Parts: sequence; C-alpha cells; structure tokens
Amino acid sequence: MIRVLKQPAQLGAIAALGCVLASSAALASSHREAPFIAELPKVDGTDFYMFRSYETGREGFVTLIANYQPLQDAYGGPNYFTMDPDALYEIHIDNNGDAVEDITFQFRFQNTYRNAALPIGPDGANVTIPLANVGPAGNAADVGPGVDDNDGLNVVEDYTLSVVRGDRRSGSVQQASNMTPSSSSDASQFRKPVDNIGEKTISDYATYAQNHVFDVSIPGCSGDSRVFVGQRAEGFVVNLGEVFDRINLDPLGDRNSASNIIEGANITSLALEVPASCLTAGNEPVIGGWTTSSLRQARVLNPMPQGPTNASGQTGPAVEGGPWTQVSRLGSPLVNEVVIGLDQKDRFNASEPAGDLDADTGFGTFVLYPTLPALVNALFDVPAPATPRNDLVAAFVTGIRTSVNGTQTNFTQPQAITDGTGSGGEMLRLNTAFPTGTDAVAPGPDGQSDLGFLACDLNGFPNGRRPIDDVVDIELSVAEGAITADNPNNLQTCDVSGESPTVVNEGAVVNDNAQPDAGEYLTAFPYLNTPFPGSPNPETPVQ
Repeated sequence: MIRVLKQPAQLGAIAALGCVLASSAALASSHREAPFIAELPKVDGTDFYMFRSYETGREGFVTLIANYQPLQDAYGGPNYFTMDPDALYEIHIDNNGDAVEDITFQFRFQNTYRNAALPIGPDGANVTIPLANVGPAGNAADVGPGVDDNDGLNVVEDYTLSVVRGDRRSGSVQQASNMTPSSSSDASQFRKPVDNIGEKTISDYATYAQNHVFDVSIPGCSGDSRVFVGQRAEGFVVNLGEVFDRINLDPLGDRNSASNIIEGANITSLALEVPASCLTAGNEPVIGGWTTSSLRQARVLNPMPQGPTNASGQTGPAVEGGPWTQVSRLGSPLVNEVVIGLDQKDRFNASEPAGDLDADTGFGTFVLYPTLPALVNALFDVPAPATPRNDLVAAFVTGIRTSVNGTQTNFTQPQAITDGTGSGGEMLRLNTAFPTGTDAVAPGPDGQSDLGFLACDLNGFPNGRRPIDDVVDIELSVAEGAITADNPNNLQTCDVSGESPTVVNEGAVVNDNAQPDAGEYLTAFPYLNTPFPGSPNPETPVQ
C-alpha cells in the first residue's frame, strides 16, 4: 500500500485526500465555494490542473491550467464571458519547498468595444447595436477564422503575460513575448478568441480556437512554451444534485450509472505549457502550484456611466484603485469547498500557503479536526477516523513521503520539508521526475486511468492533476479507507510494496455514479475540449 511516512510514526498515507475533501460532498471542484467569491464570477477560480504534458513530442513539458468563471451556459449572451480587465489572474509555483511563490505567471486583460452602429437614426445618424457580434467572425470557413478575422465582432479581448521571479508583488517582473503576434497587435499582446456564440457566427470553432494557441517566449526560460486563453468545455465531472441532497445516490454502484449534471457547461481556461526545467530548481523535481485572482482594494461606482472604459476615453461604470487584494485561491481540488468552515472561507481565499499552519491565523484546525467525516458518520453511521488527523497535514500541507517498491521516497514531498528546512502550505504538488527519474516519460492518454493512484497510475492525482482524473471518486474511495493499512471495506487501491505496483480489489470504488469519458478530452494542448456552442440547440438547424 502507499503510506505517508512522517516521523516518528508511520501514518496511513493518502487516505487524507478523501476523508478531508470528499467525505460528505464531492462538489463542483471549487465553483462558488465561498460567500464573497460567489458574487464575483469573473474572478472565481474553479479548477487548477498541473501535469506532465502527454501530447506527442512534449514529454519534457508541464501544463498548467487555471479555470475561471464557473457554470457557463453556452447561450449566455449578449455579453458572454469576457475576462475582467480590472483583475489580476495569477499562477504561482513554489520550487524549493518553503510554501512561498518563486515563479508567478500574471495575466492581464484588455477589452476593446468597437461600438458597432447602423445608420438608421435621424438623417442617417448611427445607432449602436446591443450585440457582441454583428456578423460571422471572418470568412475563412475552410480553415476557421484567424486571429485577425474580427470584422464581425463588436468586442475583442487581448491579454498580456508576465513572469515574476520572487515575491509576486516585489519580485523581478518581465514581459513574455508572443512569437506569432497578429497584424493588429505587438509582441507583448495575445488575443483571446470570442466565446463559442454559435455555429452561424463561427462555423469551425475548434480550428478558430486552435489558431489562438501561441508560441511564447518567457524570459529566463529556454524552450518552446505555449499559451492559450479562452473558453473550453467544462472538464470536471460530478453528479452534483444528488451529492448536495445528503448524498442521495448509490455510493458503491456503477461509476457511470448517472449523468454528469454539469455536462454542457463551459469554462474559461488560462493554459500555459512550459519546459519542466523552467519550473524546477536545482535537483528538486517536486513543484507546488496554485492559482489566485486579485482585485484593486477600492472601487468607486459612477452613478452616470457613459459605457465601458475604452481607448476613446469613455467613463465606465466604476473606477478602481489601490493595492491588489486577493479574492480567490485554489490549489488542490475541494479544499475550500468542503474543508474550511463556512465562516472562514472568504479568509482562506485571501490567504497564502505559507500561513496555513500558523497557530493563531492558519487553518490547521480544519485539517486536524475535520468536520466532514463526522457528518458522514451522522448520515451513514460510518465511524469517523480518530483525530487529530496528522495524516491530512502530510497529504495537503507538506506533501507525501511514501514507500514505492520497498524503497522510501519523496512522492510529492519536497526534500526541504523532509530535511526540516522547508515549510508546508496547501497547494497542488507534482513530482516532475516521477516515477523513474529525470528522463521519465509521462504516459499518453492510452496509458492513463481516471482513478489515478487507485489504479496504480502514479502520474495521476494526487501527483499533480490531469483533466481525466476523477478526483471525486478517488477522494470518496480514500475517505472510506482504500489506502489505509487494513482497507476495512476492501476497496480498490494500489499495492506498491512489491516489485511493481499492483491493483487490488479492482472495481470496488466509492463513487458519485458519474465517470469522466476519455473521448471528451483533447490529447494535445490545451487538453480541455472545444466549448459547447450557444447555437443551435439539438432541435434547431443552422439557417
């Protein structure tokens, strides 16, 4: 079995993951998880993925995907789901085990409103239209509209990408360069494709979106990095309604017996692929990652707005200023959703990993004395594990040190934490060299299991997180003892004590009856699939 090794005791390993995260609710991963962020969907981080790229020829790269704006209905016009130009979106990397960011990738957005009009007013005066599109986006139907084919769009989004080394606010900031800029932008800008309005506006959205995958030069990083920002199909899978209804489902039933209730929803992805060597430091292969969004501290509303602020100098509905203030934080899935107490969720979203275990201001109590196993006990009469839960600290805060093939190794724990010189903090961790060394090749999609380590796919969650990883089923199964030494319910798990990892009790998985379908994901960057179109619906043909 996989076991967390923590001195002086040997603790049951990754069982933490499920007990603390999914014992009573496998919720939409981090969608609307706190009272305040529910009011701010444009800056609501929903899922964070970090995994070794498995596109052919990209084995030495790591893909980072930060999703924002939850539960998008494809038909959500006329404004659709532009990003917030007054916000700062960031992806942070800790590569030395001190729970402080060493590298930060910053995304900033600019929305250009073209104020398209029709000459139908008095004496032919122009009257502005109410729509985001006035016609088809480009006319290159055979190859899909290109980056510059925006004549039919009334709103165009651009963004910049910067890299900060050191502290996110006081470190060294350098601008990344677009190696394939459009004719209407310079090398400091990237274009975000318009959302999938419908097939009459963009007939080949998949090609259109792919035209917005850019090669990017990141200062201090050698290698062919890539970036994409745009709407994608929601990749998270969950039987959401039944879970919320006091787990009104068969938790030992067919993993694919119910619908994924958020099937058909879209999401906005900030996807970045960089060489692993650009993220690691020295001989340490383990990196930690998380995403945040921040807003300016002050906002003054304009009682007489004249339209969105744009290059023409129009006065918008609000003026924002002051220092950046973090409003969303997401590393491992479900932490704020089902671990942090309701009264502390907003504070967690404003916090940083380095303070997670602070005796006075941290969140250690929620991990050491989790309430969710006790709630499960009340619902199903399943005994809650004894507290304090030091094993949960290993799983979420310090990383996992385990035994593989009889040899003690750092699975997702940085060596600095093993040596006692580092500091823990909640984040998603990835061993970029696991399992065999620095030349290990991440398996392609044919070698992946959506159950991750439960199926002995040790390149899956919790060693990073891939789109296919069914974090709901993994965590539910572990919650009921799949990875404990005695595995009292004889659940599926991975025995790594022998010469090679071996799946035992195959098929005995505690689950939410909704299973990911590998065919619904891409096998190449940006991995999440083409977003659902707003039109036509299945009953309405394209005119």
